Amino acid sequence: MDKSEKIFVRAQRKIPGGVNSPVRAWKSVGGVPRMVTRGKGSYIYDADGQRYIDFVASWGPLILGHAPPEILLALKQSAANGTTFGAPTEGEVELAELVSRFMPSVELLRLVSSGTEATMSAIRLARAFTRRTKLVKFDGCYHGHSDGLLVKAGSGVATLGLPDSAGVPTAFARETLTAKYNDISSLQRLFSQYGKTIAAVIVEPICGNMGVILPEPGFLAALRELTQRHGALLIFDEVITGFRVALGGAQEIFKISPDLTCLGKILGGGLPLAAFGGRRDVMNLLAPVGPVYQAGTLSGNPLAVAAGLTTLRLLSRRGTYRYLAAKGKRLEDGFSNVLKKTAIRATINRAGSMLTIFFGVDKVQSPDDARQCDRQMFANFFHSMLAQGIYLPPAPFEAMFVSLAHSNADLDKTILAFDRWASASKRG
Repeated sequence: MDKSEKIFVRAQRKIPGGVNSPVRAWKSVGGVPRMVTRGKGSYIYDADGQRYIDFVASWGPLILGHAPPEILLALKQSAANGTTFGAPTEGEVELAELVSRFMPSVELLRLVSSGTEATMSAIRLARAFTRRTKLVKFDGCYHGHSDGLLVKAGSGVATLGLPDSAGVPTAFARETLTAKYNDISSLQRLFSQYGKTIAAVIVEPICGNMGVILPEPGFLAALRELTQRHGALLIFDEVITGFRVALGGAQEIFKISPDLTCLGKILGGGLPLAAFGGRRDVMNLLAPVGPVYQAGTLSGNPLAVAAGLTTLRLLSRRGTYRYLAAKGKRLEDGFSNVLKKTAIRATINRAGSMLTIFFGVDKVQSPDDARQCDRQMFANFFHSMLAQGIYLPPAPFEAMFVSLAHSNADLDKTILAFDRWASASKRG
């Protein structure tokens, strides 16, 4: 039994499932999760001293790589002045100003501590502003684990929500309507039936929680038009895509201005930080200005704010996102060439520096398509890559994240490892 396994055995005695977030338990791929001890650049190291090229990047935040010196210096300087105050700081103001400059739709911003808190608060705000109760989400889009959002689609094109987790009252879930991602007709039908009670539509503009799924041309524009016509708010959940696909997020790429935006991950530079923001008239309903209550002891934590400010300033350098996209394309092209050579059936979806490979399918344009992928083949792929020193997301419906720390040598080594696995798989 290696050190990781011994630690995991201990963990299961005191932590449910041995982990503090479910996907870390490797249930989708099997095996014992690696216990990570440190990270540097594009690498992580486990308790047994093994080194891996990391494409999880803490599920997206580490766009600069692990332990970048600029972030460490910012944290050291901030911590020397205190770790938390529960009082306003100038850094919070600077971060809000910076986000608003990069995302003009965000006229006012409220900092929170997690993506779940951001989406939950944005939805409460939307309900207060519209004086309506129902929310529309899309099958396959994950917006955190608050009760009203843990809803799955039922049969049919669109359905009233049913709880997707024990402990969620059915009455809560019934306020959530579910449409199909990239199927605007499913949303049109919901508005036809429930239009006067729909407060908001929330969507990942680029789906990242069923693997990477890009919006079809015109899909997001149709969401914008429908919500405006029916008096509902449009909420972009850019917790993953914000500052990842572009400095201004997916809304910059698709030139869509949502009413509210939820941010996280990269915003905190590797520390717990998230935010929601948007139109001034909507955001002014928040306490202490308005009647919508939202609060948090560690909201705007100075360490997280310092890391976030440093990260965004570094990302704003000219050419950063072209450079990141080129790295993502290098990995995608290498994987594609291997698939062609070995005739393995799979498709790759990429948005800038985030990508997913779906085995056993020819295209993935919706979560329904994604669910048809070969999960066992992915598990085999995952463990082969791990054995060759490549650390991938331990689930078939997640994104790989390329960081500025990944070198071309890292990417080429990853492609070669994929080639070895694919060639061996075809042989038998």
